[in-house]
Parts: sequence; structure tokens; C-alpha cells
Amino acid sequence: MRIISLNAWGGALLDGLGPWLAASGADVLCLQEVTRTPGLHGWTRFADAGRTLPQRADLLADVRERLPRHEPIFAASDAGPVHDGHGRPHRQRFGVATLVAETLPVAGIRTGFVHGAYAEYRDAWPNDGRPRNALAVRVFDGDAERFVTVVNLHGLRDPRGKGDTPARRAQAERLAALVDGARGDGDLTVVCGDLNLLPDSETFAILGKIGLTDLVGTADTRTSRYPKPLRHASYLLVSDPGAVARFEIAASPEVSDHRALVLDL
Repeated sequence: MRIISLNAWGGALLDGLGPWLAASGADVLCLQEVTRTPGLHGWTRFADAGRTLPQRADLLADVRERLPRHEPIFAASDAGPVHDGHGRPHRQRFGVATLVAETLPVAGIRTGFVHGAYAEYRDAWPNDGRPRNALAVRVFDGDAERFVTVVNLHGLRDPRGKGDTPARRAQAERLAALVDGARGDGDLTVVCGDLNLLPDSETFAILGKIGLTDLVGTADTRTSRYPKPLRHASYLLVSDPGAVARFEIAASPEVSDHRALVLDL
């Protein structure tokens, strides 16, 4: 089974992202920064107090087009204003999505907020403290004859940095509770996503208490599209490192400002 995690950056590099996804071989694809704007396709522009970014109007639809034999599951964390190429306003949903190959039975789904609660922004997006959610899917791997629970997370963004804070500790504790509630006894468990943390975060000790081991450590998980010197963001944790056949932090092709995490079990 191949599990891939990627912060898709709102589809800003769709020309490269689309073909890469189609050829990725992902059985379970976990995406963060996924957009949905009902009734709109093409490009939009997102802006908050700190940045302005191009984003696909409906990245989930773009991905589904390239992975038609995967079942998509989308969980929105919040929604707010974006503008199309003519300057017209639209309301865009933002969240995480997991796509599961149709060959894998989905035996359970759970989603929950690890920070805050769902929010709608009428006039502007905040650049601090936005809610964050996690999406867990439990699938049966017939080849290995085991259940695998995969938890997809986009962690709290703090413009002051990626260091530990009380909010991030609370996030880790809520995440651990969600993982324990989603998985069954004996499940192989994978937690992945853009956690927005430093490698020495107390989050990893909290998740270690429920049997999860990080595979990323201090490795660079950003691409050349990210200009800042701090190169840590995405992580992938497993409950049984012995079940890992291969793990790669893919430096190329560059399909986002994040590198994809590719796990073969």
C-alpha cells in the first residue's frame, strides 16, 4: 500500500501537480490546503493580512479529475472570501482531503477539530489562529490482511513561528484522542500532514505515548518555492516502523512549496 501526504498549496502549481498525481500510484492520498468553491472552476486569488496567493477554485474537483478511481473525502475547516480573475467575490471552503483507491474498502471515517471550530469569515481571512481539523480513514488492506488507519492533518499556523505553544500542546492532545478513537485494536496507524512544527516539538512525545514514531526528523520538507530558511513543516508517523518498506521525502518534481511524503507499506 502506498500512502502519500502533501500540502497541495491550494493547487498553485496545478500544471505540475496534476500529472504527478495521476502517476503517483497512491492508494491513499492525503492532501492539505484543499479548496472548494461551489459552482466555480479555474483560478481564484486568496488574501489575508500577510500574503496573497493564487488558488484553484475547486482543487478537490481538479484532483478527482486526475484520480477518477479514488473515493474523495473532504473536511472543511473554514470558509471565506476569494476573488476570480474578473475581481468578483466568491466564498471558498478550505480544508483537508483524503482520496482512497476503490480497491481499498473504507471501514470507518472520523473527522474532528484539533484547534478551534469551523468558522466563516465574511469580509477577510485572519492570518492567525484559524481552526484546524484532522480527517481519519480506516481501510482494509486485503493483500496484507490488516486494517490501516490513516490520519490526515493540517496543523495550526502561527505567524510568530513554529515553536511549541499552549495551543499546539492542546492540538497534540486533541489529535492523540482523535487517533485513538478512529483506529481499531491492532490497526497499523499512520498520521501525516503539514503539522507546522519544529522537529523537537513536544507534540512528538505526546504522539509517542500512543505508539507513534516520526519518520521525518530534521529532514528538509520544503521546495525551492519556499524562500524562508526554516525548512521544517511536514511529518509522517507510524505505529510500526517495521511495516515500512520504503519512505521518501520527494525533492522532485516540485508540485508545491512542500515536498511530498511517500510511504510504502
